[in-house]
Parts: sequence; C-alpha cells; structure tokens
Amino acid sequence: MTHLDHGLIGNGSVLGLVSPHAAALEWLCMPRFDSPSVFGRLLDQKKGGAFRILAPESAGEGGELRGDMAYLPNTNVLRTRFLGPDGSWEVLDFAPRLPKGWGVDAPIQVMRVLRPLHGLNRLRVDFDPRLDYARGETRLIPRTDAIEIQGNGGPLLLQTNLPVNYVLGKRDFVLDGPVFFALTYGGNGSLTLPQVLQALDLTIEGWRRWAKTCALPLFKPEMVLRSALCLKLHAFEDTGAIIAATTTSIPEALGTPRTWDYRFCWLRDAAFVVEALRRLSHLREGEKFLRFLRNVAEAGPLQPLYGIDGNPCAPETHLDHLDGFGGTKPVRIGNAAVEQRQHDLMGELVLCLETMLRDPRLVHEDDHRFFPLVQRLVEEAIEAAPRPDTSIWEFRSLLRNYTFSRAMCWAAVHRGAAIARRFGEDALAERWETIAAQEQTLILDRGFNQDRGFFTQALDGQFPDASNLLLPTLGLLDAKDPRFLATLDAYGEQLTEGGLMLRYRNEDDFGETTSAFTICSFWWAEALALAGRLDQAVEVFERISAYANPVGLFSEDIDPAAGRLLGNFPQAYTHVGLIHAAITISELLEARDGKVRPWS
Repeated sequence: MTHLDHGLIGNGSVLGLVSPHAAALEWLCMPRFDSPSVFGRLLDQKKGGAFRILAPESAGEGGELRGDMAYLPNTNVLRTRFLGPDGSWEVLDFAPRLPKGWGVDAPIQVMRVLRPLHGLNRLRVDFDPRLDYARGETRLIPRTDAIEIQGNGGPLLLQTNLPVNYVLGKRDFVLDGPVFFALTYGGNGSLTLPQVLQALDLTIEGWRRWAKTCALPLFKPEMVLRSALCLKLHAFEDTGAIIAATTTSIPEALGTPRTWDYRFCWLRDAAFVVEALRRLSHLREGEKFLRFLRNVAEAGPLQPLYGIDGNPCAPETHLDHLDGFGGTKPVRIGNAAVEQRQHDLMGELVLCLETMLRDPRLVHEDDHRFFPLVQRLVEEAIEAAPRPDTSIWEFRSLLRNYTFSRAMCWAAVHRGAAIARRFGEDALAERWETIAAQEQTLILDRGFNQDRGFFTQALDGQFPDASNLLLPTLGLLDAKDPRFLATLDAYGEQLTEGGLMLRYRNEDDFGETTSAFTICSFWWAEALALAGRLDQAVEVFERISAYANPVGLFSEDIDPAAGRLLGNFPQAYTHVGLIHAAITISELLEARDGKVRPWS
C-alpha cells in the first residue's frame, strides 16, 4: 500500500514528489503544475512510470531500498541516504532556483545528484517516463550524453554524465563519484557536473536567503518554516497563481469516489495562502496574486478556480486506465467545481485585498485602482448573501444558505466599508456599514441554534460544521462569546474522531464522510487559543502535528482509524491552517507568559 511519505521538490515552475523508497520520483507534471504527468506511479504502481535509483537485486526488495529522507536545513532540497550491502550513498533532489537580478530563474527542470558516502556501491537506474498520464507511447531516443523523451507532452531531455546505455539498459554501475541527471522540458545544449553542482549550491543558498526573511513565531518555528517553504512551492512563478495541492485524485477515503484534481488556483485557498505568508513577512507572493486576481476579474464573472494561466480549468474527466492511489478510482483531471456558486469567495478576496492594501510595507503607486474590484466584490456579496450556494465544501447538489458562506458575505461588506472609508467613498461606506450590521444580526440570530447549542452548518439548521470555527477570526463575534464557547464544546464532542476534527457529520453527495479534514483541526486549535483555552489549544496542535509525514508535510485528510495521511498532497490549505494556528497560539502564549520584551 502506497503511503504519503514523500518529499516535495520544486522552484515555482515545476513540482515533483520523491519517495524514500529507491528515491523514486513518482509524481511529476511538465511543463506546468497542471500539465499531464511525466511520472505517475503515485496513481498506478504498474502503469504510471517512475524514476528510481535501485540497489542490486541481491539487496532484496527488488533493489528498492528505503532510504532516510530529509530536507537540507531551510531549503526545498531533498537528501535521501541509503545503506546497502557493501556501502552507502545519497541522492540529492531539487529543482534549480537561481538568482537573476532582483528575482529568480526557475527553469522547467529537475536535477538529481548521486554521491557515494562509503564502501563499494553498485547501483542501477530505472528511468521509466510515461508521458500524458501513460495514455500513449513514450519513446526514449539516445544521444551522446542525453536521452530525448518523445511522445504526447514532450519533448523532454534527460542529461547525465553516466553512459546513456547504462540508463537505457538498466545496467549496474559502480558509483565511484558524483553522478547527475537533469530532466528538462524542451531541453537542449549540454550540462556538466560542475554546472549541476553550482546550480545545487545556488539553489541551497537561495532557499536559505528566503528562509532568513521569515518572521517566525516562538511556538513551533521549525514546523512553520517548513510549511512556509511548502506554500512557496505552490506559487506559480510566471503568473502568480497559487495551486491548492500538488496532486490529483489522492482519495479523501480509500475505496470511495472522493477523488479530486487540486492542481488549480482556487481563489479562496490562494487568498488564505497570501495572508499566511504575509503574517510571516513574505509579501511578494501576495503582490503577484493580486495581479493574477485583477487579470481574471477583468476577463469576466469570477469563478471559484482557474488554471494557473488564468484560463478556466479543464472540464472534469476520468482516466479509467489508471488504477488510482491505493486502487481507489476514479482518477480525475479537471474539476467540476469551476461551475459552482460559492458565495464565501467574495469575502476571502476582500479580506485579502484589505490586508494587502493597508500593509505599510507595500507601496502602491495607485492603490485606488483596486477599488472598482472591491466595489464589485462587495455588491456581488450583497446580492449573493440570501441565496443558497454549494458551500466552502463544494457540495455538488446540496444547495443551502450556509452559515459560513453568509458570514463571508458579511465580511466582504464589512471590510469593504473600511476600504471605502479609506478611499473617501463615505456615502458608499455608510450604505455598506448599514447592510453589514443587518447581516451580522441575522447570522448571529439564525446561524446559532439555541436548542442544539452551537452554530449550525446552514441558517436555521441542525448540523455542526467546522468552518464555523473561523467566525471569530472574521470578526463576526468574539471568541469568548458564550455562543461560540458553547459551539467549541459541542464540536469537540460531536465532530471529533480520535482527537481529530471532521468537517461535518451529515451525509453529503457521496454518503458519510469518515476522514478528518486536517485544516479543521488547526482551526480548532486556533479557536481554542482565541477563546482563552491556551493549554487545550497547545494540546490539540501537538496532537495534529504528530501526523506530519517524516519530512514535515501534510495532506488534506487523516484517516482517524488508521492514522494515515489521505487526500491530495501536500495540501496548501492544511499548511496555511498550521501557520495561522501556530502564530496565534504563539502570540497569546507570549502575552500570557510575559514574553513580550526583547531577549525574552
């Protein structure tokens, strides 16, 4: 059974997942995050294709040894060390990220460096690309010092200092010095070992410079930094789009049809990522996303998600020839959520605009140019608020007036009024403030069920919903309000399995949901902290943190019964929740414990 114990490499142009088993590159899409896969073994162990570094057959497991994988400190460069029958070696995996003026050069390329550590190491390479989700023929054409990969989705070029015929013939070789591989989309020219090692050094230094500028909390700083580095990889360097996750179709629960393609830019998720990075003092990603947002907004009505080039994402289809992760089908590409009405969207975008526009570290030559977009979003929120939608959870047929969606519409109007005041639009601000006050009263009245003792999934509803844990964060009410404290108590009893928070309990379009949605547990920890229950918040945070994979990454879901990661991986949203919860807990712990002075 495949486990999500992979490490993630990338540079803003390409993303790949490397398994500690034989340092297998099991997921890689080129030339973009949302392109067809080059290696897709993650979704089909036999047909998907992978790039493995194998020990001799005599080592057992078909030569597929498990290595000790870790990131080089404060980087997105992976190092996997192996102990074989006669020696040891390491594999360094990275995507070059090279300084270029004030920015970086992020080629559509991944590099691998094999280095002997001690002893005599006989290895072999299994280079098995399957272009276009393994839907057609992939041809490997030898050159003098490279292999050209042809097929639908190519051409690609694998350059190496190992004899090409050793690679094509999967022949054993003695690793008596560094060996490199560089896989490039549309590549040409030639590479040498010194050039690859220089790219490695520059990439390491570049990531460490980026990490040095993170304003980390005192609480769990290492976890926050790893999450920040993970989020950075999901930001597309070219357009500023931020994708929800690296993969498609890792199921929320094994044996269910809950398989989705998350390789697109959900405007909601991206707005949350921007705020998480802003709180860590990384603003460039937010600036680029605002440009992306303005471009898609000018193109027509806003949709919940977009391709990373700003075009609508592809229609949802199934790849029936692939067995799926853990044998779970269907494998989907594209996402039908693009056609949904999700009314929380306007709130998240206005929140993002408001925090970015008022941050004094950013200089906007003409920040008033954003006001037409703000006005449009606020008016759309006013119109959408009383109408049913598909909710933050993207139900496919369950249209309701969801409490969280309504609260986000309120947030759009409330924060939009503050922006209008700043720009001198007093008449508009006054109108919006009046509407916001009315909406706040309505939500607090109809969203809280007195008989059940908690905020419900929909207005006048009966069911709990973890998205309501964000209501104090939005400012709808204080976290110490008796209604919210009662909600915290009820959710802790009714929405948890094995100490992990589920999204909801009621059946959805696909029946009962059994997996814990990991960000909900981080929302829970943050809500507890805001409510003054700091010790319990720390306890919940520690409990969730224990489920991180060996290199500190989280997927979308956790199976409470088996304790395994499920859902698309790594999930940006989950790492956003970790960052926000850690920062909030840290600030409140520091205030409680008197650590609010220099040197504390």
